[in-house]
Amino acid sequence: MNDTPEASAKAAVLQTAELAESAKAVAHTATDLADFADRRTTLAADRTLLAAERTYAAWVRTGLAALASGVGARALFKDIVPELLAKLTATALVIFAVMCFAFAVWRQVREGVPPPKTDLRPVKNQLLIVMNALLVLVAIAALIGVWIA
Repeated sequence: MNDTPEASAKAAVLQTAELAESAKAVAHTATDLADFADRRTTLAADRTLLAAERTYAAWVRTGLAALASGVGARALFKDIVPELLAKLTATALVIFAVMCFAFAVWRQVREGVPPPKTDLRPVKNQLLIVMNALLVLVAIAALIGVWIA
């Protein structure tokens, strides 16, 4: 073995260089992991936003189906059951449609835990409120038509 002071010094210098190189690699890996975690968080926020919008769409879709069913029930049951029963069935379905429109907006605009940063732009709450208000007006018009027609 070569146990001279020069050889030991050279070995210490090599080990120090290797240690510095290893520290750089660890720091680089830690930075990559932090960036990866941030990106995963952003993508999770995107999925959460899209899931909330799908839920809103499902409420509106259910409301529209109930509204159409209410109008259709009045026309379908007119000659089959007593007129009052047909009107009450249609009324129940139209009221359910109005509730669906209201719940859709309520779930979408209510304050909750602040969402993390997302790459997507959500639909403006004002637009959702106006559109659902129009749908409620259509439902009220349908309800009036059910009772007057």
